[in-house]
Amino acid sequence: MAGDGEPVLLLHGGFCSLESLRAQSDALVRDHRVHAYERPGHGRSKDIDGDYDYGRGLSDTLEYLDAVGLASAHIIGYSDGAIIGLMMAMEHPERVRSLVAISGNLDPSAFTDSAGQSLMPVDDVTERADVEREHYERLSPDGPAHADVVLGKLLRLWTSEPNIDPAELKKITAPVLVMAGDRDTIRPGHSLLMASSIPGAQLAVVPGTSHNLIAERPELISLMIRRFLTGATAR
Repeated sequence: MAGDGEPVLLLHGGFCSLESLRAQSDALVRDHRVHAYERPGHGRSKDIDGDYDYGRGLSDTLEYLDAVGLASAHIIGYSDGAIIGLMMAMEHPERVRSLVAISGNLDPSAFTDSAGQSLMPVDDVTERADVEREHYERLSPDGPAHADVVLGKLLRLWTSEPNIDPAELKKITAPVLVMAGDRDTIRPGHSLLMASSIPGAQLAVVPGTSHNLIAERPELISLMIRRFLTGATAR
């Protein structure tokens, strides 16, 4: 935890540590109280036996909020973190002051293009593998070799979950900003579907970026988040 002001919770993506959200944390800590943790098998957190699922990710997030004494917070979620944020906003609306969902998806079909080809973000993981593996090898209590185990479990997760009905998004009452790259592995139409299914949600498509947009345009992403939070807080 760092900073003072409205509480913000950062939720990192799959095969990422909190280092991937360092730029956003540094920008937000100026006038927000920033909270963050790392899910099992990521960053500084030891892995668990068995596969991952987003339901457990949601439970872990709620437990973290309880542990630090937060009844609610502004949620900033990237990729897997965005999915957990959407689930929290639907199932526990009282815990979510606002939500920024960056490169999230509702189901695995989000990675399938119009020709039926898979756009699963394996290539994105490969492109940033040196950086993420460096963080993993430096931070993980499980040792460098365990990275391949984590990646295997993540690929099984990404090809089977989540399974969110777009109609269920109408339950969300918090202000929401859906964000994605214009070259994201998440199809643009999928991000538009998400935003249009959430009452009053905003959609931001960041030019010249991929699924790794938070690293490619960190200053722009942080600026958009800060401006969104200013409006959400003023409501």
